Amino acid sequence: MGQKVSRNDFEWVGTEEPHASRRKIILEKYPQIKKLFGYDPKFKWIAGSMVLTQILALFVVKDFSWQMLIVAAYCFGGILNHSLMLAVHEISHNLAFGHSRPMLNRILGFICNLPIGLPMSISFRKYHLEHHRYQGDEVVDTDIPTLLEAKLFNSTFGKFVWVILQPIFYIFRPLIINPKPPTRLEIINVIIQLIFNILIVSFIGWKAMIYLVLGSILAMGLHPVAGHFISEHYMFAKGFETYSYYGPLNWITFNVGYHNEHHDFPAIPGSRLPEVKKIAPEFYESMPQHSSWTRVLYDFIMDPAVGPYARIKRHQKGFET
Repeated sequence: MGQKVSRNDFEWVGTEEPHASRRKIILEKYPQIKKLFGYDPKFKWIAGSMVLTQILALFVVKDFSWQMLIVAAYCFGGILNHSLMLAVHEISHNLAFGHSRPMLNRILGFICNLPIGLPMSISFRKYHLEHHRYQGDEVVDTDIPTLLEAKLFNSTFGKFVWVILQPIFYIFRPLIINPKPPTRLEIINVIIQLIFNILIVSFIGWKAMIYLVLGSILAMGLHPVAGHFISEHYMFAKGFETYSYYGPLNWITFNVGYHNEHHDFPAIPGSRLPEVKKIAPEFYESMPQHSSWTRVLYDFIMDPAVGPYARIKRHQKGFET
């Protein structure tokens, strides 16, 4: 089973999440950062072209052998779909059309969701905004592994399995620890996705549909682009709960690696997050950071000091600490 993790509990703190206070300090020193707020007018065209590329790819992969289909799903389709998931992340913050046109953001979210194969655009937004506002909250922040996950996957081999199974945990964890009734937009999201899936199967075939869904699942598990799931908030250095990644995969993930910058300024689109670091380097260069998501996955699995327990948690307000 490999080496056991050295932690037997999460890192419990009584402080507030750090980003709101740091945002205030940075803006007092560098008010020009406010000029970066707003939406990215190029984003919709980039995201739309990715959706079109994936749909066109279906006409190629439909004739692949099963072995080639799996390779294509892991090496191409999964990367593109994961990038579309991060497009949905940008859209969840209304960074495609701005806060004044929320419905256009939701519609683009439906469109970016299509090649992913599983309806997630609206549900993701519902939980993700709470992750920002209540980072580390033991109930509200569904980005944190459950106690059962931490206890079960507490060895080198266990963490390896946990990384592979990440898609399952990301899909079902919110439904277990913080269930919410479905909204009208979530139901619409499901209907649109089902119609798209039926059309794909009817006109292109099952292989095309499997390519889409398999790619989405594979690229959320043991895959370099999925390294950001772990790099963002797992405690690789004691006391630090958010980490930025400054490597080349930011080019295909809407700069999600600039994660401290993103949490400090969620109203700034990913394309402008590097400017935040340039304007206020002293706030980011001194913090622990990552340069490789592949290395993050390796260290997470092999280092006994890191595992599902390596997350900073806060007791929910109103409960005894």
